[in-house]
Amino acid sequence: MQTKKAEMPKDQSFSDDYLLYLLAQASAAASGEFHAYLAQEGMSVPKWRILASLYPDKQQRVGQLARQCMQKQPTLTRILDRMEEDGLVLRLHSKENRREVNISLTDIGKELANKFVKRAHAHENSVLAEYSETEARALKDALKVLTRRSANSP
Repeated sequence: MQTKKAEMPKDQSFSDDYLLYLLAQASAAASGEFHAYLAQEGMSVPKWRILASLYPDKQQRVGQLARQCMQKQPTLTRILDRMEEDGLVLRLHSKENRREVNISLTDIGKELANKFVKRAHAHENSVLAEYSETEARALKDALKVLTRRSANSP
């Protein structure tokens, strides 16, 4: 679907209506308070994303986890090394393919993730407080479609 390029009002900058900028602004505005809470608790955002992606009982290959957590694989591997040392994750080598490594949470990792997931739910409810249930679902669905379509575009 092509959108028509409208004339930009003189008092408006390009970024005021540019989708990618709007998404970045929305993300920063919506996540800032939660990310500050994570920092206060000594939890980095990349580590939180790993916990959240595996919670409660999901196993993922390292490459899948890197994509989901928006991390380059070597960076993710270093974070996983520290998390494994801290007893938060397990590396499970595939029996079919020794190069394939699956990651899952330990009981300690699940307990820690649970604490942050509860806070994340509360924060999400606060962010969406002025939206109806239908609007909140439509927003999430639209973002999922945008993500999927963007991942498939050249």
